[in-house]
Amino acid sequence: MKLLILTAIAAFDLDIKKMLKQAAVKTFTYKTVTGFTDLSAEAIENNWFGSERNENDSILYYAFVKKENVDLFFDLVMDFNKKQESRSQVHVAVLNIEKSN
Repeated sequence: MKLLILTAIAAFDLDIKKMLKQAAVKTFTYKTVTGFTDLSAEAIENNWFGSERNENDSILYYAFVKKENVDLFFDLVMDFNKKQESRSQVHVAVLNIEKSN
């Protein structure tokens, strides 16, 4: 068993749920959160938002996933991210679960 943790902008919600379904992840938890980026180190001309701090509506997901489904999900996310024209992407991490009940 593995633990998947995902973050993304709220606009990607339906896409992520579709990818989870495609990877046979039937149970997951999600919560709306506020994403934050500190842009104070960027030059103002490179900063799309025109301020040093940017907050956006985001979603945090986590799911316990069978080991054999993890690579498929990562592939789906990589394909999705390659197609994005915006700077925003789906971020995913996987953690090993040593024990669960």
